[in-house]
Amino acid sequence: MKIILIAVIAFFWILLIYYSILTIAGVLQRLQKKNGITLPAYPSVAVLIPAHNEGIVIKQTLDAMLRLKYPGTLDVYMLDDASTDDTADIIQKFSSTFSRIHYLKVPPGSPKGKSRVLNYGLSVTESDYFIVFDADNQPDENSVIELVHAAESTPEAGGAVGYVKTINAHRNILTRMISIEFQVFQLLMQSGRWKMFKTGSLAGTNMLLRRSVLREAGGYDVYALAEDAELTVRLTSLGWKLPVVHHSRTWEQEPEKIGIFIRQRTRWLTGNIYLLEKSFHEWRYWKGRTFVHSLQHVMTYLLFVLLLLFSNIWFVLNLLGVDLPDFESPLLLFWFMSYVVYTAQIISAMVLEGTITPFNVLIGLIMYFTYAQIFLLLLLRSGVAYLWSRVTRKTMQWDKTERFKDDAA
Repeated sequence: MKIILIAVIAFFWILLIYYSILTIAGVLQRLQKKNGITLPAYPSVAVLIPAHNEGIVIKQTLDAMLRLKYPGTLDVYMLDDASTDDTADIIQKFSSTFSRIHYLKVPPGSPKGKSRVLNYGLSVTESDYFIVFDADNQPDENSVIELVHAAESTPEAGGAVGYVKTINAHRNILTRMISIEFQVFQLLMQSGRWKMFKTGSLAGTNMLLRRSVLREAGGYDVYALAEDAELTVRLTSLGWKLPVVHHSRTWEQEPEKIGIFIRQRTRWLTGNIYLLEKSFHEWRYWKGRTFVHSLQHVMTYLLFVLLLLFSNIWFVLNLLGVDLPDFESPLLLFWFMSYVVYTAQIISAMVLEGTITPFNVLIGLIMYFTYAQIFLLLLLRSGVAYLWSRVTRKTMQWDKTERFKDDAA
C-alpha cells in the first residue's frame, strides 16, 4: 500500500509541476505582441462549413462570413448535410446574392458525421488552403488573415489554429463554466504547448490547413468522433507544425442545458478514447513532437481520471474518520494542492481574457467541486459506450449539438 501511495504522490507532483510550467508558458506566449506581416501574394482559401438543420443560426453565420476581410481569393462553401429545416433556403438566398457564398448539397452516405462531410467538401472544391468553421460560428473579420499569416511565416507549418470564444457565456452558470474551461484549455493546451513544444492542437473550428497537407495525411478519418484531435496527431506525426494564433478568434454557442452538454461531451470523450486506443497501435504517434499529444491523452483520459478519483476517495474517507494507512506525507495536502493549481489556472485565464469579475471568480472557485467532477461521470459514460460499440461491432453515431436562438440577433 505504501509503494502505491508513493507512486501516486510522485505522479501527482509531476503533474502539478508540469501544468504549472505550462500555465506560465501560456501566459508568456499570450503576452507576445503579434507581428505585422504582409504577404506579397495571398494564397486562395476555401471556407468549409458543415451544416445540418442549422436554420436557427445560419443567417448570423453567413453574415459573419461576408464580413471576413481577405486580400486573396476567399470562397465560402456551405455543406448541407441532409437538412430538413429551412437551412438550404437561407443559404441559397445568400448564394444567389453574394458571389462569395456557395451552396453544396452533400450526397447521402455513411458513417454520418462531420468528417465525411468535410471529405466531400474537399473533393469538390479547389484552393491552396481551407479553413473550417462550425455552422454557428461568428469569426472576427481578420481571423482568416491572421491564420494565413501564421501558416505562411512559420517554417514547416501545415496550417494554423485560432481561438474559440463563447458567444452565450452569460446565459447561465453552465455556459459560464464552459467558457472558463475553454479559456483555460486555450491558455494551457494551446498557448502553453506551442510556447514550450511548438505543437498546436486543431480545435475543430477556426482552423486552417494546407490542402496538400491533408491530402498527404489521407483526409479525415470518418470514424473519428473527435476528428480535430485525431487529425492533430496524424499531422504532427508527419512532421507538420500547427502554430497557435490567439488573436484569430471565432465566437460560437455552447450548450445551455445539462442534457445537451452531456451528449456533446460524451461524443468528444468517446472520440478521444478512440484516439487513445489508436495511439497504442501506432508507434509513430510516440515519436518527436507527437509524443506530447499522445502523452497528453494518456494523462488526461487515463492517469488523470484515476488520480482525480483517488484524491476524492481519500478526501471523503478522511472526513468520515476512516482508519487509513499511516504515511509520512500529509495526504490531505495532496487533494488541496490539486484544487489550488486548478483554480490558479482558471484565474490566470480570466486575467488574460479580461473576463475577471467577482461573479466569475466565485464560479471559478467552485468549478473543481462541480464542473470538474462531472468529468468522471462523462468519462465513465463514454467508456461504456465505446466498449459496447467494440463488443457489438457497431459504428458509433455522430450526435449533433443543439443550437439556440440568439436573442440579441
